[in-house]
Amino acid sequence: MITMLDVSIRAGVSKATVSRVLNGTGQVKKSTRDAVFKAMDELGYRPNFLAQSLANKSSNSIGLVVSNFDGPYFGRLLRQAAKLIEASGKHLIVTDGHDTPEDELQAVRLLADRRCDAIILYTRFMSESALMELLESLPVMVINRDLPQARERCVFFEQQQAAFNAVDYLIGQGHREIACITGPIDTPTAQSRLAGYRQALEHHQITFNDALITNGDSSVPGGYHSCNALLAGGSPFSALFASNDDMAIGAMKALHQAGKRLPEDVSLFGFDDEPSAAYLQPALSTIYLPIDAMIEAAISQALRLINGEALQPLTPFVGELKLRESVVPGPYA
Repeated sequence: MITMLDVSIRAGVSKATVSRVLNGTGQVKKSTRDAVFKAMDELGYRPNFLAQSLANKSSNSIGLVVSNFDGPYFGRLLRQAAKLIEASGKHLIVTDGHDTPEDELQAVRLLADRRCDAIILYTRFMSESALMELLESLPVMVINRDLPQARERCVFFEQQQAAFNAVDYLIGQGHREIACITGPIDTPTAQSRLAGYRQALEHHQITFNDALITNGDSSVPGGYHSCNALLAGGSPFSALFASNDDMAIGAMKALHQAGKRLPEDVSLFGFDDEPSAAYLQPALSTIYLPIDAMIEAAISQALRLINGEALQPLTPFVGELKLRESVVPGPYA
């Protein structure tokens, strides 16, 4: 078996220098790094990174926990994370939180056991108290949650304000009977978006109608079934706000099957600005969520955390209305 000592002899450097090259630590000249990698290639040496991480209590990696691997939203997040973390000279280790607080916590512990230098947690379900316990014991950055006691360790989006802006726009277009399909209502994200919907109604002195609210599950089939439930309820609506684009797509099918013309009979507004949103018929009005900028901010903070630098709270991210063909003036325009 080829060892690190064999590499050092072939490259004409010390074993410690080979170790620094492999771990990306210390000051090593480019010519020396090149000589080490050339020797590794000639000898067929493959470093045992697991053994190194156990010995060094570091794996030169950053862990990432996402709620699930489905959909273009998390695809964007993963692509950007891989690009930025590789550019930093570290490795990316990704695992799935499976949309439960227990699995999200288990995923963080798994990455901690792998000696990740820092962990980025995209969470939908963990409680604030559980998250604070993690931050006190591990180098974790949290995405998608506002933790007032630890703003420097979280990257979050103004969910309620974005939902308010969408519904406020619909009202400004002459809609007053506005239905809403929420996400999984036990999540802070869904609760914030519903709060934004209610805030917009209150702002315009429109009475909240519980019959126009149904709880979805963030999926296309969930949007389809939720919209059918709204239609079966019998309360008329001229606009529908879906808490994500997938549910808006499902709602489109349900509305078409019910004989509703889009947008003449029902205007439709989504959330997330999935790549397909602009290519639907009609093109979907939605809210752009700056996930690329959010993951970049989280990684930058994580690298500062690894380096022992002082962290400053980040400004909350905001959405952008993408106005397309699925919304037209309503009956009160």
